[in-house]
Amino acid sequence: MIINTGQRTDIPAFYAPWLARRLEEGYVCVRNPFNDRQVTRYRLDPSVVDAIGFCSKNPEPMFPYMDLLEPYGQYWYVTITPYGRDIEPFVPDKHHLLEVFRALSERVGVSSTGWRYDPIILTDLYTAEYHLQAFEKMAAALEGATRTVVISFIDLYKKVRRNFPEAREVKKEDRLLLGKAMASIAAAHGMTLRPCAEGDELAAFGADCSGCMTIPMYEEAIGCRLRVPAFKGARAECACYLAADIGAYDSCRHLCSYCYANADRDKVLARAGRHDPASPFLIGHAREGDQVHEALQKSWKDPQMHLFDL
Repeated sequence: MIINTGQRTDIPAFYAPWLARRLEEGYVCVRNPFNDRQVTRYRLDPSVVDAIGFCSKNPEPMFPYMDLLEPYGQYWYVTITPYGRDIEPFVPDKHHLLEVFRALSERVGVSSTGWRYDPIILTDLYTAEYHLQAFEKMAAALEGATRTVVISFIDLYKKVRRNFPEAREVKKEDRLLLGKAMASIAAAHGMTLRPCAEGDELAAFGADCSGCMTIPMYEEAIGCRLRVPAFKGARAECACYLAADIGAYDSCRHLCSYCYANADRDKVLARAGRHDPASPFLIGHAREGDQVHEALQKSWKDPQMHLFDL
């Protein structure tokens, strides 16, 4: 099976010691975000966990614990955007993150590392021209360290509208202009552009619109075919395999203005204050009345030999 870590919070950036302890103890407990009495207990064991997927704005705090991840297949997305403290107040310096990305790629491999340049936000400061210049510089800096770059345009979810009221939808003409140029820039630096949940409108420009965290990407990363059960994502336009996330909403301390996973700053700080690195739960502890069930887990690796494996 596949364990995901990055749809609800940034575990490598803020909770690396906790994840390391979970890997050492061999299990993790996750509350259902829609019914917090329901708890799923996952084994963290390479005999049943074929890969762990990460999505982080700063993987560096996880570096001291990488040996614990060696037995697992891995796929890492690192988000590096050109925004300042006005939008991403607690994200580290982007020049440093480019160096961190290259170090990560050297450790886990080019096939296990992808760059996310998203979401794309247009303002009077962050214009289309600004984005294209920044994208070109970052793509040049990451050339050879990845073959994948993901883009998306800001989604105005209810939480986003409340926390980032000045954000506006990116018009189709701007999406096409940026998508076409970014696909060309990406190709020039050995990368495939993958739009995230943006339909197929950029396919004409050479973008791969099949999804940004798909089973074939995991298969390439781990060098093995996977026989996976059917999975339906939360959004109809998303083709990615994102089940079994061990994170928790309202716990990412980057506090980016556009974040869909945080309700508000006060709630995030309060919940983060309840984090205990020794707990099997990312936030808080076991509670009376918890309904705990063991996840049904097995390896999805296809034992038969394929030309793919040779």
